[in-house]
Amino acid sequence: MTTDALIEELRATEGRRLRALVARDMQAADALHADDYELITPAGATLSKDDYLGQVASGEIQYRVFEPVSPIAVRSYEGAAILRYRVHIEIEWDGGGEKVDLWHTDLYELRDGRWQAVWSQATRIR
Repeated sequence: MTTDALIEELRATEGRRLRALVARDMQAADALHADDYELITPAGATLSKDDYLGQVASGEIQYRVFEPVSPIAVRSYEGAAILRYRVHIEIEWDGGGEKVDLWHTDLYELRDGRWQAVWSQATRIR
């Protein structure tokens, strides 16, 4: 696979992951997140895959919008890739909600022939 094709595959994979979270398509979301996935939230909390996807599945976290607002930059290495981009999120949760712009960084690894998110970190843009 060429470098350009790999970059486009990773961008498309990230797009599928974001759409799955907004749609609460838990089957797709589960497949796109590694079992040892961890999210660092803008508030600095760490969520495991089970915690994060469990909150999405239950509706405790409801993404209304989760869209890149900048190109997704990709750096790939053998079996791993880092994606970084600005994102606009509109989110609701029990007792609140907000519209926010963030820097989002994801580490993907190629596992069993498919790309899966392993780590994500979201940083609030003020």
